[in-house]
Amino acid sequence: MPEIAGYHAHVYFDAATKDTARQVCEAAAARFAVVMGRMHDRPVGPHPRASCQLAFGPDALADVLGWLMLNRAGLTVFVHPETGDELADHRDRAIWMGEMPALDLSVFDGPGAGQATRR
Repeated sequence: MPEIAGYHAHVYFDAATKDTARQVCEAAAARFAVVMGRMHDRPVGPHPRASCQLAFGPDALADVLGWLMLNRAGLTVFVHPETGDELADHRDRAIWMGEMPALDLSVFDGPGAGQATRR
């Protein structure tokens, strides 16, 4: 079994819900040991929509996941582990809250596909 180094939660938004997404992400970062990433106004990496990433450790999973379930304000949230195998982490090991849009997994093709890379 791979070791989980941490988790990422990606909060998806569009122009109409950007402020709501910012509020959700800022509230999570204020409440938990969560690092809030930038608000990406366009799709980045495998993500099909604009999003904001929340990064957190394994010990925070239950609290962050439960809080997002109750406080995501109707936004789609995609949560995946960080094991070093990005393809499997995004394709096989993820949790969705809300709509499940298709990811662009082609970003993991090519030399070293599935291995730890930073995007």
